[in-house]
Amino acid sequence: MNAAPRRERVVLLALALAALAASGVAPHDRATWYLEVAPVAIGAVLLVATGARFPLTPLLYRLLFLHALILVLGGHYTYARVPLGDWARDAFGLARNPYDRLGHLAQGFVPAILAREVLLRTSPLRRGKWLFTLVTAVCLAFSALYELLEWWAAVLGGEAADSFLGTQGDPWDTQWDMFLALVGAVAAQLLLGRTHDRALARLGAAA
Repeated sequence: MNAAPRRERVVLLALALAALAASGVAPHDRATWYLEVAPVAIGAVLLVATGARFPLTPLLYRLLFLHALILVLGGHYTYARVPLGDWARDAFGLARNPYDRLGHLAQGFVPAILAREVLLRTSPLRRGKWLFTLVTAVCLAFSALYELLEWWAAVLGGEAADSFLGTQGDPWDTQWDMFLALVGAVAAQLLLGRTHDRALARLGAAA
C-alpha cells in the first residue's frame, strides 16, 4: 500500500476523533451520548488494531467516517433533537424529526460494504447472488441486534432510556428501523458494488 491511502486513513481517524470529542461537549443527555457514540469509539480501536495487517479500501474508510459523523451528531443532540432533522420535518411537513431514519439507513448502507469487503477477502464467496444475499442478511442481523440492545437499555434504564430509543411516539419505530437498514444494505450493493470491486482490485494490486 502506498503512502497516500495511509495518510488519508490517519486524517479520517483524526477528524472522526475530533468530531467525537466535540460531540461530548455539553451533550443534551450524557447517558444517551455514551450509548450512541460507543460504536464509534469501539470501531476506532478496532480499525487502529487491525489497520496494519488488514487495511480496508479507501472507499470503506470514507463510508465509516461519514457513518461516525452521523452517530456523533445524533449522540450530541439525541436523534429526536438534531437541528438538521427539525429543519427537514418543518420543510417537508413531516410528523417527526427524521434524523434517526437517516441513521438506520446508514446502519444498513455502510455495514453492507464492510461485510462485502470482509467476505470477499476472507471467504471463498465470490460476487453474485449468494454474496448479495449473505451481505443483506448480515446487515439485517446487525440491525436486529441493535434493536435488542435498545430494548435491553429500555428495560434497564426505564424512562432514562427514552432519548436513546428515539421512538418519538411511533409504535412501528422498530419495524421502520429494520426496514431502512434493509433498504440501505440493498442500495449500497446496487449503487457501490462495481466501485467497491475496483477499490478492492486496487488494494490487491498495491498489497
